[in-house]
Amino acid sequence: MSVGVIMLLFILMLVIAIPFSISLGITAVLPSVFDPSFTVGAKYLIRAMFGGLDSFPLLAVPMFVLSGIIMAKGGISKRLFDVFAYFLGKFTAGMPCAVIVTCLFYGAISGSGPATVAAVGSMTIPILSALGYDIVFSTAIVAVAGGLGVIIPPSIPFIMFGMASGSSVSDLFLAGIVPGLIIALLLILYAVYHCKRYGEDKEKIKKEVDALHEKGLWNVLKESSFALLSPIIILGCIYTGVASPTEAAVISVFYSLIVSMFIYHTIKRKEIWSIFVESLRTFAPILFILATSTAFSRVLTLMHVPQMVSEMIIANFHSPIAILLVINVFLLVVGMVMDTTPAILILTPILLPIIQTIGIDPIQFGVIMVVNLAIGFVTPPIGVNLFVASSLSNVPIMQISKKAMPMIGLFLLALLLITFVPGLSLVLLGG
Repeated sequence: MSVGVIMLLFILMLVIAIPFSISLGITAVLPSVFDPSFTVGAKYLIRAMFGGLDSFPLLAVPMFVLSGIIMAKGGISKRLFDVFAYFLGKFTAGMPCAVIVTCLFYGAISGSGPATVAAVGSMTIPILSALGYDIVFSTAIVAVAGGLGVIIPPSIPFIMFGMASGSSVSDLFLAGIVPGLIIALLLILYAVYHCKRYGEDKEKIKKEVDALHEKGLWNVLKESSFALLSPIIILGCIYTGVASPTEAAVISVFYSLIVSMFIYHTIKRKEIWSIFVESLRTFAPILFILATSTAFSRVLTLMHVPQMVSEMIIANFHSPIAILLVINVFLLVVGMVMDTTPAILILTPILLPIIQTIGIDPIQFGVIMVVNLAIGFVTPPIGVNLFVASSLSNVPIMQISKKAMPMIGLFLLALLLITFVPGLSLVLLGG
């Protein structure tokens, strides 16, 4: 069975809404069904599935999912927002900027884009709307800034890329810091431009900020101190060598649980079970996708797909700049129609040899891939962040995506900088 037929059947199954994991599993089995001489049988595929899940770094994913849900239920995002609103609220676009910075910090806790949108958006969209900001703008800025959740460490997609490429997860985390800050800065500049052009209700904003200032800086910081310490503890454990990323993920679960239950008193003991159930429901589909995508990628490797794609791109594009642009466009299109986890697990083995051929560091490529797929979070038809944000505000997805277009343009500008200025990703690694 040819590669073209397999990919066509795979796309057809997705079009008729067969679940992604089942589509991957069926496609992985097809070559051995139609070609008895094919070296991969059912037993090999099952072993490949279990082997793909038998990974210590992979254990960080359910832990970060659980930690993010605990922190969302525990109201940690609200306390983060209060701190940034206290300092930024009096400036032009201060409140939208506080939302962006909150997404930045919450991303350094949850490691997930949709989780960041859900936790921050459920609290900030009503606040921005009450302050007179257009609800479509408020929803769009949360949806786009939520993409920072997968770029700022710890990041679940970086863990997936590390597993697929053999790269150091700690190095990938470190490489995501500067690109994440650059994207956040560009979004802040856009927010300032938007508010200068369309205006703000200064009276309502002043009333909200004055209420925070009446509390006093010490009280605001005291209430938010444990929330602010979360990313410092998680990343500090990783980079001081105290814990691996997986162990730091477990620490984040216990830390968030202790803070929410015994310090903020925002989670009751009887709610813990429902939080565990929600985290299992979130992670279980990822688990099936991981298993079947591992088998699918093994089949593609045995069919020499990576070599064929590599030879095709190198034969048609001779300049490293052209190759990087083609790969970026390809990843952007994939990000629009495919979820992050399977995209990374399937495409990394295919694209990494090409990248290494033209002398690009795998760590830099990991950042390029994750930023591309983060843009996919806010572009139809998949656009997970769009769906989450829409469910929070009841604004139609197409209205959100239209309002988000200038911010997506800034994301693309940052992507070009990250692609062609390696130092932005590698500076903290000494590169």
